[in-house]
Amino acid sequence: MLLIIPAIRIKAGKCLFRVKYEDGSVCSDDPVEMAKLWRRENAKSLHITDFDAVDAGHFVNLDVVQKIIETVDIPIELGGGIQSLVDAQRAFDIGVYRILIGTLFLEKPTEAIKILQRFGGSKVVIGLSVENNKVVTKGWVKNWDITLVEAAQHAKFLGFNRIVYRNIFTDGKTSSPNFDAIKEFAIETGMRVTASGGIRGLSDLLKMQELVKHGVDSVVIGKALYENKFSCQSIWRVCESMKYPFTAKV
Repeated sequence: MLLIIPAIRIKAGKCLFRVKYEDGSVCSDDPVEMAKLWRRENAKSLHITDFDAVDAGHFVNLDVVQKIIETVDIPIELGGGIQSLVDAQRAFDIGVYRILIGTLFLEKPTEAIKILQRFGGSKVVIGLSVENNKVVTKGWVKNWDITLVEAAQHAKFLGFNRIVYRNIFTDGKTSSPNFDAIKEFAIETGMRVTASGGIRGLSDLLKMQELVKHGVDSVVIGKALYENKFSCQSIWRVCESMKYPFTAKV
């Protein structure tokens, strides 16, 4: 079964995306409230990005992430601002379940290995973006003369076992994911894959489900969830407004 992971992107202490309801009202831009919403809708994990940290090179919204961790009872995956073993330790100290490293892995592989050796492959994963089959980092600005498969194979050689795969042409856009490319990548690398970006609705999700047998076991979804592209979301929110019992604890 494909695990669906809602994305929360934090900038200046606020959530970049907000949920707009059918009546025109808008959900709070408070990341903690957003995390509570996704948990009530039975999310089993959350993918959080500290967007300010991508440019700053260090954590900016770690206090907000900590509040989320203290509020919901599901694993939190954090990316952005992790540049050293010390940074990784800070994240785990506040209760982050898993961290993503991308730029660090390419620029400081020795430091990346230290982090991996300290915390293990289930806690440290590689997050890489691809544009025209080339790896892009630092907020999708810096281009590396290396293909995603080459980067992934190197990561696997070092001991990493999971890649968060993001195609920047589809992330938040109207086009669907490149399912053939994701399938080929998963088969060629033999790594566990979390696909991120481009999911527009149920049909895309069902196509991604077909890739589970090839190692794609989870998907990070942002814009489509915030725009209520899945019919089940309205059912959950009716239950919430009528104060029906939830399966989720918040």
